[in-house]
Amino acid sequence: MKRVLVGAVIALASVLIYKSCADDREQKSILEESSMLIQQELRNVSKLVVTEGHFAEVYNYKDSKELFGPLVTAHKKALVVVNADVTIAYDLSKIDYDVNEGNKVLTITQIPEPEIKISPDFEYYDVTADYLNPFNAGDYNAIKRNVNASLMKKIEASSLRSNAENRLVSELSRILVLTNTMGWTLVYENVPVENSEQLKTFLD
Repeated sequence: MKRVLVGAVIALASVLIYKSCADDREQKSILEESSMLIQQELRNVSKLVVTEGHFAEVYNYKDSKELFGPLVTAHKKALVVVNADVTIAYDLSKIDYDVNEGNKVLTITQIPEPEIKISPDFEYYDVTADYLNPFNAGDYNAIKRNVNASLMKKIEASSLRSNAENRLVSELSRILVLTNTMGWTLVYENVPVENSEQLKTFLD
């Protein structure tokens, strides 16, 4: 009778151990699948998020050069009309992140800075210069630098950057929805992210 009882206890223990191991393997498999799915979604959004705009600028360029002291001055000037296409892009392939399977936490450690590209088209009018102060490469480079600086101020004052951020938040929200659906936590700057509006505040 004792042998039968001992055998039953051993059999029950074996069943419990087997079931526990099977549950552990199943839980580990689910976590691995969840991790793979999250990383796949991160690869899916790894693209350039681009916002485009157009700006126009009219620029008056003037330069004077003293010859033989202040008695003689040579002048040059130009009227420049600039039409520029501007793009603001986020390369999401540069997102850095960490996946913690045990705690079911996806931590975004870095979001790339926006890449601003200005493609200006210059048209020169009323270009005049004295013989002793002609236009040269330095003048054209100075015009380009000044125009680009002016265009950058217009870009910052426009809604182009905020539109680009909204596009970025839209892409990141896909990751937020996935983690929430799977019972994971999305963390950025050591703070759990609960909604898209919170994501936007991190970028402002």
